[in-house]
Amino acid sequence: MSFGKTMTPQGSVDSTPTTEPGPDSQSLWTFRGHTFDSSHLTNALIHLYRGEMNRANTWRNRLDTTTNWAVVTVGAVLTFSFGDAENPHFVFLLELLLVLTFLYIEARRYQYYVLWAYRVHLIETDFFAAILTPSSSRPPDWADHLAQSLLCPTFPITRWEAIGRRFQRNYVWLTGLLLISWVAKLSFHPTLSTDWDIIVGRAATGVLSGCWVVGIVAVVYGLLIILALITTLPAAWRDTLIAPWKRLHRRLRWNLHRHLHRQRGPFQTRPHPQERLATIITVNGQKIALRILTELGRGVTAMQGTGMYTSEAKDVLLCAVTDIQVPLLEKIIQEIDPHAFFILNATEDIRGWGFRPFEPPS
Repeated sequence: MSFGKTMTPQGSVDSTPTTEPGPDSQSLWTFRGHTFDSSHLTNALIHLYRGEMNRANTWRNRLDTTTNWAVVTVGAVLTFSFGDAENPHFVFLLELLLVLTFLYIEARRYQYYVLWAYRVHLIETDFFAAILTPSSSRPPDWADHLAQSLLCPTFPITRWEAIGRRFQRNYVWLTGLLLISWVAKLSFHPTLSTDWDIIVGRAATGVLSGCWVVGIVAVVYGLLIILALITTLPAAWRDTLIAPWKRLHRRLRWNLHRHLHRQRGPFQTRPHPQERLATIITVNGQKIALRILTELGRGVTAMQGTGMYTSEAKDVLLCAVTDIQVPLLEKIIQEIDPHAFFILNATEDIRGWGFRPFEPPS
């Protein structure tokens, strides 16, 4: 503690205590000449938590808004259609199209909500919970996941998965009510009939016959049910079923963006994976591996190799890292062995500690 001299408005000298960093103080990082320590990190995380919580609450309220729109319009259509026997039945089909539009809008909003909720969950479970229960072991890479979400924000769930979830939670009841009401309208108006051929014939709309209309409605409801069932499957089964379609969708989207020279939005699927497999060929494998273990918190697998040109023994290190850890890994290699050979490979998927866990057998 030392006393620094500052000038008061009256021109006198005022001695006020100022804190100087001692030799034992540890600074986490510097930014534009300012030094930040653990207290600044805690304050920053608290403000980040409050901001992400506000975002999550805002988008949660937006989910209720689209659901309310769907409920109000369904009620209006039921009142109009059954108010008079002469009112057409196809208003139910138009309402079904409108409800599906609301479902799509709500699914997009749900993706944003899941993104903000994911960040809130990381801070709650791996920061605040770790403070309250220091003895509990928490994953050491939660900060990497949070930083990855901030640097390269991507939706934790796909659009189709969001549609399936929202349909399963809310819209299954609205679409089911529309289907029952539509069949009831065809059966009761203009006169009561239990003959299936007559009911199907009444479903004719414009140039489409009743069979075509019933078939289209059956296909739409069948696809919605299949989508809802897929979202209830375990993650391993779901990934296996939709993996080919996801790869095809990603390839088509990337090709479309490349040909149209459009800039990729911040929340769209990245054209390259976020995990990397690093291969390091060096003569200082022990030192590099120790730095990776302590500074990156990643496991390292070492193998022995031989340079065929020099016939010199080499250490071959394998390490799985994330995108945000690549610059630090390059710095470690550059400091220890500037002549090392560094290979960075893109990966399709990585399972294990620090990445996605293995799914338990069902």
